[in-house]
Amino acid sequence: MRVLWVCNRCLPVVAAHLNMDAGNKEGWLAGLSERILAENNDKLTLGVCFPAGKDLAGWKGDYEVTAYGFYEDTAHPERYDEKLEERMQEIVNDFKPDMVHIFGTEFPHTLAMVRAFNNPSKTLIGIQGLCFVYADAYLEGLPEEVVKRSTLRDVLKKDSILDQQKKFYRRGAYEQKALALTGNVTGRTDWDYHYTKECNANVKYYFMNETLRSNFYDGAWDYKTCEKYSIFVSQGDYPIKGLHFLLRAMKDVLEEYPDTKVYVAGNCITGDDSFKKKIKMASYGKYLKELIDKYKLTEHIVFLGNLNAEQMKQRYLGSNVFVSPSTMENSPNSVGEAMILGVPVISTRVGGVHNLLEDQKEGILYEPQNVQALANAIIKVFDAYEYEDASRMRPIRVKEEEIEEIRAYPVRARKHAMATHNPDTNYHRLLEIYEDICKCE
Repeated sequence: MRVLWVCNRCLPVVAAHLNMDAGNKEGWLAGLSERILAENNDKLTLGVCFPAGKDLAGWKGDYEVTAYGFYEDTAHPERYDEKLEERMQEIVNDFKPDMVHIFGTEFPHTLAMVRAFNNPSKTLIGIQGLCFVYADAYLEGLPEEVVKRSTLRDVLKKDSILDQQKKFYRRGAYEQKALALTGNVTGRTDWDYHYTKECNANVKYYFMNETLRSNFYDGAWDYKTCEKYSIFVSQGDYPIKGLHFLLRAMKDVLEEYPDTKVYVAGNCITGDDSFKKKIKMASYGKYLKELIDKYKLTEHIVFLGNLNAEQMKQRYLGSNVFVSPSTMENSPNSVGEAMILGVPVISTRVGGVHNLLEDQKEGILYEPQNVQALANAIIKVFDAYEYEDASRMRPIRVKEEEIEEIRAYPVRARKHAMATHNPDTNYHRLLEIYEDICKCE
């Protein structure tokens, strides 16, 4: 089988040879590609294409994969360039795939490849997030004055919060067109099943879980060695990730645990310690900064910047609890990473999260926008693990009979995640899907 992958970014194994930046997002794809290449399966010939600064002709390194780059304005994914279809046609003509597997729908190149390949029965789209659904949740929990205002940066870039929501809707329109034109999708939640079927009632839906980055399968969280009263959030640089809810919840958390710290990975958008940074601050970043000032959180918030896989792993292991306060998700890999390491998990009950983690058995799920429920959940986890500390000087909120149960959540979650993200199972499932699609006439 000749399978052409269309990815949102260059795979690490390819980037290392081309001296390119692979970034730290969509790390699960790195795990899957590493497994395929390690197997050296003579039944599967792999080609990959991805956005690059310029078109990259078919390049083959010292391993069995052919790489192609295509130019795409990834800074403006709400814009569709029909010329991209021509480039996709060139790649298809050169590689001559039996099928095309497109990872994600969030960028215009998905629709461009679907149109260029023009073979629905041999086209497979892997659902990650869905912009047209995320757009509806984009403004949740934001004050009206924050939504309507524009900073200097927002005006210059035409990128206010309302503009950002409109861009998500435009991207979503491309997604819906691509899904309507494909014959096959992979997904893993009842949420993505519902929305893909809504776009294309005739699409063939294949269930397949994701494989995490390889380093997350080793190591396990231990309360004794973590930083007590520390919270880890994997990203918070745009409204859907819900960092504003966690900042608001910190008021109650700090009343009970004044030493609490929040560590946030990813881009820091609240920096205003220089004139240049103030000019670049977006309205959402300004709102986060206002919350930090309002609740006196400066000493309690640490923005870590972009972290590589090992740095992310160590931050998970070093934290008392992982929190996902998003207003919408499908099946966030950050939750899976925390689960597989055995870190206590608190998440909003949104999208397909409940397919990853069972509430009150493997972690705590709470209703989105419920700031009080989030604060109570964090306090409950801290209470459960601090219970035996004789030096504490305040009452414990959690019921004594709940303590062992809460401590058992991460153990069960780890077991569940080991099955969900099992590399062998997921690899063989992928091959089954490819074989099923390729045999179709």
